[in-house]
Amino acid sequence: MAKTTKPASFEAAMTELETLIAEMERGDAALEASLAAYRRGGELIRYCQEQLAAAEQQIKVLDGDTLKPFEAEPAA
Repeated sequence: MAKTTKPASFEAAMTELETLIAEMERGDAALEASLAAYRRGGELIRYCQEQLAAAEQQIKVLDGDTLKPFEAEPAA
């Protein structure tokens, strides 16, 4: 059940994580399946954290090492 492959993207990882959470919340999986899902969820969370950290680093580089608050442009 649990995959050990790297997700294709941040979005794919989030989708898989949401699916795992929904399956675990149902509570009808066997113990081994639940443990495998939990381990996979941990892998996905780490992957997503790494992707977010990399994106933050890119933003810092683009903004001269200073994170600036996001200001949405007013709707027209």
